[in-house]
Formats: sequence, C-alpha cells, structure tokens
Amino acid sequence: MTDHVTTHQAEEDARNDTILIYVNGRIVPKAQATVSVYDSGFLLGDGVWEGLRLYGGRWAFLEEHIERLFEAAKAIDLDIGMTPDQVISALAETQRANGFVTDCHARLMVTRGVKHRPFQHPSLSRQGPTMVIIMEHSRPKIPRPIRLATVPQIRGLPMSQDPKLNSHSKLNCILACIAAEKAGADEALMLDVHGFVNTTNACNFFIVRKGEVWTSTGDYCMNGITRGKVMDLCRQAGIPVFERNFGLLETYSADEAFLTGTFGAQTPVGSIDGRVIGSGQMGPMTERLRGLYKALVEA
Repeated sequence: MTDHVTTHQAEEDARNDTILIYVNGRIVPKAQATVSVYDSGFLLGDGVWEGLRLYGGRWAFLEEHIERLFEAAKAIDLDIGMTPDQVISALAETQRANGFVTDCHARLMVTRGVKHRPFQHPSLSRQGPTMVIIMEHSRPKIPRPIRLATVPQIRGLPMSQDPKLNSHSKLNCILACIAAEKAGADEALMLDVHGFVNTTNACNFFIVRKGEVWTSTGDYCMNGITRGKVMDLCRQAGIPVFERNFGLLETYSADEAFLTGTFGAQTPVGSIDGRVIGSGQMGPMTERLRGLYKALVEA
C-alpha cells in the first residue's frame, strides 16, 4: 500500500536527531542512549511503560499516567525504585534539558533491569531496574481516516496476559498489526474472547450510532486515559455513552467510528473490512468530541 497510515504518524522533525534521553539518572545524547543486551526488557519484554503528551508546557493528565505506571509495576512485581514524585522530577528534568514546550511525546519505560544470565527467572535480574525516558518533537500528521481490518488475534483473558497491562510484551498486538497490513488496512480491529468488538492493536475503539457513543466493556482492553476522558466529556455534554458488548454487525452499520489514544487523541475511522463507515470521513460527533477534548487539555 503506497498510502499506508499509522495512528502514531507524526510530521518529520530534524530536531529529533539531537534530542537528549534519560537513561538511569543520566541525560545523554541520542547516540549514547543505550541499554545492555542483558536487559530484561530486551531479552524478554519484561517491563512496563507510559506514553505522555506535552501541551503548552504541561503534561496532559500526568498524575493519572504515573498512577497507571506504578499500578502496572506492582502487578508484575517490579520495584521502580523511585517515588511517583521522583519519576515526575525525572520527566521534568528531561523536558528542561531538551527545552520542550509543546507538541512533545514522551515514552517512559521501566524494565526489571540487567540480568546475570540470559534466562527468564526474575531473580537473574541483578542490576536495576532500568528506566528510560525518550522525548521527541511530535505533531500528529494523520492525513486521512484510518482503515481497519478485523484480525484473528484477540484481546485475551487476565490470566494469560492481562490486556489492561501496558507491558513491553506487545507481540500479540504487533502480529495483529501485521495481519491488518497484509489485509490492506492501516491498523487491526481486535475482538475479545467472546467475539465482541474490543479495541485496535494500538488504540481504544468507539462507534457512534443514532447519537449514542459506544465502546467496549473495558474488560479486555487497555484502560486508556484518553478513552476515560472521552466518556467523561460525553456525560458532561449530555451525550449518551455506553460501555457495552457489540459485534461487527453494529460496527459496520455505525454512523461514525473513531480511535482514542494519548498520541492522536481522537482519530477518525473511514472503513472497516472494506465497509465504509458513515461518510468515510470524520463525522460530526467525532469532530465535536475532538473540540471538547482540546478544550479540556487547554484548561
């Protein structure tokens, strides 16, 4: 596909060649920002992460992101070795070093650290944890509505790998993304274990039907902060919003569909499995929610 689009597509920015990156308490040039080949994250995907956006000098919904990071770390029994305030200070220090003011995306990553030998057992992680903060100049550039394709990979049960967990282990979602690309789409629409529409490989998913906003129950998807904010905005504006089970039948015939995520906020969906959704362009509800979300961020 020559016009492939991703939900994390940004304008090219030459300044990103000279960014400074936080690695375990040091802020170093991009070329020197390295971790060991024995690191748990590299060897096994053993770690958790958060994505944050800077708008007008402020990190949007910072406290919620940091709370989710520590909740995920506790779930995998990983001691971050810092307090939430210390993590926020590291974020601020990296921001100051780079001189970022707005239109910046940060990826904050914590792994179980460097292993003594290249095997699975957590006790082999003798040094750590490893913390890295990458900040880039980043202005979303998504030129058209996203095309989705339903894929065989599903969002699983909490006892296999909890889909609410923002872990470094993303292979299931990567395989879903590959399957969608092979089908000629931009991103994958993933079902839950019961066959209900759930989420995409990278974003939360919403449809609009007859003035109502629907999203999945949340049992099998990332508890997205942008997702939650959109539902709050709907309630405040008197827009009926529901977390419910629904299938592809209701999805294909929706008036609109859109994705939510920290990077792209609200991204319109133009088609799913070759079926045009609504007009195939951004719908009025998506546009309205984008305006409400922008106002919330600016406030």
